[in-house]
Amino acid sequence: MAHIQQSLSTSISSSTSTLMDQHKLRLRSQNVSLPGKTGGIVRCVATPSTETSSKTKVSRNENLAKLQAGYLFPEIARRRSAHMLKHPDAQIISLGIGDTTEPIPEFISSAMAQRAHDLSTLKGYSGYGAEQGEKQLRASIASTFYANVGIEEDEIFVSDGAKSDISRLQVLFGSNVTMAVQDPSYPAYVDSSVIMGQTGQFQKDVEKYGSIAYMRCTPENGFFPDLSSVPRTDIIFFCSPNNPTGAAASREQLTKLVHFAKNNGSILVYDSAYAMYICDDSPKSIFEIPGAKEVAIEVSSFSKYAGFTGVRLGWTAIPKALLYSDGFPVAKDFNRIVCTSFNGASNIAQAGGLACLSPDGFKAMKNVVSFYKENTEIIMETFKSLGYKVYGGKNAPYVWVHFPGRSSWEVFSEILEKTHVVTTPGSGFGPGGEGFVRVSAFGHRDNVVEACRRFKELYK
Repeated sequence: MAHIQQSLSTSISSSTSTLMDQHKLRLRSQNVSLPGKTGGIVRCVATPSTETSSKTKVSRNENLAKLQAGYLFPEIARRRSAHMLKHPDAQIISLGIGDTTEPIPEFISSAMAQRAHDLSTLKGYSGYGAEQGEKQLRASIASTFYANVGIEEDEIFVSDGAKSDISRLQVLFGSNVTMAVQDPSYPAYVDSSVIMGQTGQFQKDVEKYGSIAYMRCTPENGFFPDLSSVPRTDIIFFCSPNNPTGAAASREQLTKLVHFAKNNGSILVYDSAYAMYICDDSPKSIFEIPGAKEVAIEVSSFSKYAGFTGVRLGWTAIPKALLYSDGFPVAKDFNRIVCTSFNGASNIAQAGGLACLSPDGFKAMKNVVSFYKENTEIIMETFKSLGYKVYGGKNAPYVWVHFPGRSSWEVFSEILEKTHVVTTPGSGFGPGGEGFVRVSAFGHRDNVVEACRRFKELYK
């Protein structure tokens, strides 16, 4: 041990002298001799434990124990992986999870690359930014998407995506609220409510969680719920265009929804992540509806417009006029949640977002959306030609195909086994999705065409 200390002391002294003499910081390799060792590396080896198991005294979160199986999309990935092991030579085509496939437009990726490079310079480097997002990007989101509805830049919170903000909103609301959700709908709404403790146990006979109001959306009601049969809840989650059905609510329907929320004193969480896919006069924002600023929050994302599913960038708009029952502004509490749990979206991603909202970037996003909508038309025409009833597609990148009298998972398995194409079982979005399968238009054109050829072979 004395030998080690002497060697270290000599090395440090020598290194210090060199630094003082040259007035420069340089990294030098220092060899430390250890008795009985041939090299200069000390390895720490763990002693194998003789215990077979060990437990803490911490109880599991009982709300997580309520969740049924795995989250939908990881479960689909698991089944896909099992299929690949069984059929290693098969060409798997994925039209399941709504993950974009086309490259980010070069104009947008170049802006991110430039920002990344700038971070390597003294002039361009920046560390922590505002948790709410960079001022220029917040202003650009407000002027691009909300110019005619009066949402201002300080009512915009930039984030790492709509899914993350949904969970932050659940933390904001807490466990002592009641919730209503479209049925079928994006699973994150229900699962996050379960985790927060807002629900009762899962009721297997009806495939629902207790204390959640499931607002059934079917072809018969135009995929808009009969609000007269919906009980009063504190929070209402609503997505338009809807994932998974692809249905976009009309102005008249959204006006009814806003009035319903206002009459019940509820807060409406409106997910507009697919708004740029709307091609008719359906509202692209809930704030187009008079009175919405007093009852609504809007979450949105760059993911499905610019290919940012991996980049991660979105936003939430909370009007100053939205107040709790005691008059306290909702936005102030959300700001506290954001500042406590989030250090802001990546500055590189935000540079990309700013490029998206420039004239050239916005045009590029529209081109991406148009490409996926062309895929949607191919898929819709395929299933229509086979005699199936098909919904969605027009205002969304999803095709909702009805297989009457059949289990969604059964159809999913049949398609995967016989065509090697991954879809999404409708029942994974709620009991109202049973008998349906969602086919995503996010895919390379050649893959979409080939998948449709296989569908025709299977169901001709």
